[in-house]
Amino acid sequence: MAEIKVEGLKELQAGLKKLDGDMPKALQKISKASADVVAVEARGFAPKRTGRLAASIKSSGTAKGGFVKSGGLPYHRVIHFGWARHSIAPNPFLYKARDSRYDEVIDKFQKEVAALVNKVG
Repeated sequence: MAEIKVEGLKELQAGLKKLDGDMPKALQKISKASADVVAVEARGFAPKRTGRLAASIKSSGTAKGGFVKSGGLPYHRVIHFGWARHSIAPNPFLYKARDSRYDEVIDKFQKEVAALVNKVG
């Protein structure tokens, strides 16, 4: 699985929780907002034969991180990873979206966490 790691996230979570018990919810919103950036881009990269694959791309967030996934369709993994035995080339649209928005996601996450810390402190 390809991912964007944030160093010191556990320490940040613990510190924010000590300051205010509602901080994990705020961190969850920040994670989701960061994942939304990738999800929007992934919908643009997804093949659009019927549009169902692009519509299946969802983002979510927890206090531990944001996630983007595609699912609910029997072929979403085949499109993304390919299937050599059936001559289906991979189209890693989720990875392309993540890679193309990497800097933006990191910047957004850092700015929103800094604003949250400044708000509390």
